[in-house]
Order: sequence, then C-alpha cells, then structure tokens
Amino acid sequence: MHSYILLLHLLGASIWTGGHLLLALTVLPDALRRRSTEALMRFESQFERIGIPALAVQVLTGVWLAHDMLPDITMWFNLAVPMARPIALKLALLALTVILAVDARLRVIPRLCAESLNDLAWHIVAVTLIAVVFVATGVAFRAGWFY
Repeated sequence: MHSYILLLHLLGASIWTGGHLLLALTVLPDALRRRSTEALMRFESQFERIGIPALAVQVLTGVWLAHDMLPDITMWFNLAVPMARPIALKLALLALTVILAVDARLRVIPRLCAESLNDLAWHIVAVTLIAVVFVATGVAFRAGWFY
C-alpha cells in the first residue's frame, strides 16, 4: 500500500510543481513583458482544474506517508527527532503555500490589472520556489539526508 500512496504523492507533486514551473518560466514572463493579465488568468483557470486536486492528493497522501513513517503525530514537530525534520519542513511549506494562495485569491486576484501584475508575479515565483523545495525535501527525506 505504501508504494501506491507514494506513487499518488509523486504524481500530485509532478502536476503541482510542473504546472507552477511552466507558469513561472513561460506564461509569467510573457505576461509581464506585455503587461497583460489575460494569459495568466487563462492559465490559472485551466490549471486550477488539475492543480488543486493534485495539491489535495499531495496533502492527503503526505499525511498518510508521514503517519506511516512517524505514527506519533505529536512528534512531527519535535526537531530533536530526525524523522520529524522533513515532516515539519513540509508542513511549514504547506502553511506558506496556503497563506500565499489565500492572499492571492482574496487580495491580489480580485484587483488584478496591468499595474498590480508584479504583486501576482511575486506570489507565483514564491509558490513555485516553495513547490521545488517541497520536491527537494521529499528527495532528501527518501535519500536519508535528514537522519
């Protein structure tokens, strides 16, 4: 069962991280150059249909995998426990992602225009970097670099 859950987790990570890399490295530079929000909003509406479920799969499978590796949930933030370090880091990254997403959805996107495009750009870059750190943390976790 562990292998199937890990596979789902990796597929979710591939979609989430890959989508954000595509957004940050191709769609965003073009939108900034043109000072146009249209391509960003089109990408967002299309990506949301697969990106949000992929993130949800990552969260659910991530919690399952963390519990499988360290069943005592109270230990997940005990940094003296080597196995808890990547779990705590991934949960902190998740919290940052949620904060950025809520801020973008409630504050940035409703007033998005050519003049406020840079604000959304910073959110996109930050979420993309966080997604890459998520993946790197997972690789480090599996490689045993934390313990």
